[in-house]
Amino acid sequence: MSSKNSFRQVLVFQLFLWTALFLIGEAQIYAEYKHPMFSRITPYDFCHLIFQIFGANFIYYILIKKMFYKKQYFLFAFSFVLSLYVISVLNRIFTIYIAEPFFINVPQDDLLSILTDLNYLFCYYMIPIISASFIFVSVMFMLDLRNEKQFSTELLRQKAELELKALKTQLKPHFLFNTLNNIYSLSIIDPEKTSESISRLSNILDYILYKGQIKLIKIDDEMKVINDYIELEKIRYDERLQLKIEEKIGSQNLVPPLLFLSLVENAFKHGAGNILGEIYIAISVETDLEKSTFRIENSFIPKENIEDSGLGLKIIQEQLEIIYGDRASCIIQNENNLFSVEIIVPANEN
Repeated sequence: MSSKNSFRQVLVFQLFLWTALFLIGEAQIYAEYKHPMFSRITPYDFCHLIFQIFGANFIYYILIKKMFYKKQYFLFAFSFVLSLYVISVLNRIFTIYIAEPFFINVPQDDLLSILTDLNYLFCYYMIPIISASFIFVSVMFMLDLRNEKQFSTELLRQKAELELKALKTQLKPHFLFNTLNNIYSLSIIDPEKTSESISRLSNILDYILYKGQIKLIKIDDEMKVINDYIELEKIRYDERLQLKIEEKIGSQNLVPPLLFLSLVENAFKHGAGNILGEIYIAISVETDLEKSTFRIENSFIPKENIEDSGLGLKIIQEQLEIIYGDRASCIIQNENNLFSVEIIVPANEN
């Protein structure tokens, strides 16, 4: 929360609190004394209110924040008692010498009597200041806790967004480098299909550079660019590639851009790219109103180190953690010469 908004919030709160306390006190006095005593007591209460406001703010903003929070407990206790006495004396002096002449004609107490009559000061001045300060400080504590919680939440949100941008920054060059290598290979293997491949690559680059900046996109957009990427790979692997794709889109859910595309790229690079013979890749995606499930399975060489699956899988898992927390799952399996990854994410971010 900005300092301007915080100041406005405290100002509105103080106006409401002190007005409410004054009116409640006056209602109690009116019920007890009725007229004309009520009209004589009200000016005194207004004088007390001025110093209650000053005392409560001084105790909170100076004594508590500058001393108590800094663990200067002895200085805080001494200053608290001293400030109560000084504020009470000033309150009584203001009432007797400045306020009373405007609404009542009574003999004035001398200054020595005001300074030394501790019992009167305590009962009629200190106790109201302490009571008002206790209410004020209690509510301010609650407001501070709420503001600190909001501030912490905002910091965490900004931190998550920065981390996500950093992860995407790592992923884009990684993905782009691999795709350009594929295009280069295709231009050597089959130059006639290079133009078609470049067109598909253009779609992929447009997706990475522009839609990749968006936090969440429709799953249809992700699947379209996946199909473009697969078509590029089909030209490269030709009849060696056994590909199975199953789509059951029951709901147009939102997913992080590049999430599923990176898994497909990973399967070709670390699975198909290391196999000389027949290559098997199966992709399935299913959505409903609650979740989106993406599963990819590819053949691999048993000696291939799963830790060497590249930067892609690690970034994907970090993305899921930042965006969804513990509401998403990423299951990685490696058995029977098949490597599979299954990701389940909520239908929406919240």
